[in-house]
Amino acid sequence: MSRRAEVTRKTRETSVRVRLNLDGSGEGAGATGVPFFDHMLQQVARHGRLDLAVDAQGDLEVDAHHTVEDTGIVLGQAVRQAVGDGDGIARYASLHLPMDDALVLAALDLGGRPYLHYALDLGSVALGTFPANLAEEFFRAFTVHAGATLHLVRVHGQNAHHIVEAAFKGFGIALSRATRIAGEGIPSTKGVL
Repeated sequence: MSRRAEVTRKTRETSVRVRLNLDGSGEGAGATGVPFFDHMLQQVARHGRLDLAVDAQGDLEVDAHHTVEDTGIVLGQAVRQAVGDGDGIARYASLHLPMDDALVLAALDLGGRPYLHYALDLGSVALGTFPANLAEEFFRAFTVHAGATLHLVRVHGQNAHHIVEAAFKGFGIALSRATRIAGEGIPSTKGVL
């Protein structure tokens, strides 16, 4: 069974291509023109032990919003495609991820219902050319297009870089655990995800 996907989205604002292998080895490459965001996408791949390649061109002369949001859209679609009907997946995963002063809860359900609870409380700080509040836009776009419920909660921490990085790493690990093959059948009493 192939648990791979390649999805492309082109608009007047962006062109995004995502290649994903859920059963990869942690190889990640982000080429979005937003260095901190590329670093976060590499964290998702490495710590999620999946292969992820993102190529995105966007209207960065305006700002990074469209590029980051559309990458979330396309990654969500790729995960949905790679998971297929969900036969055998674990579906759920959660963990607390520490990074220095930061501790972030990441909890994921791939059950088909999009919802994001985002409580990192970062304000308007910028991490290089990446406004930290764009992390929420990325994760919201992902949840809608993956049909996933995702909770990201800052338990504690002050350093915005550490908090955002803990969220992306935690998300990557939760994604890996939720998509792993844990048995047979659709993990729902409804019979579908």
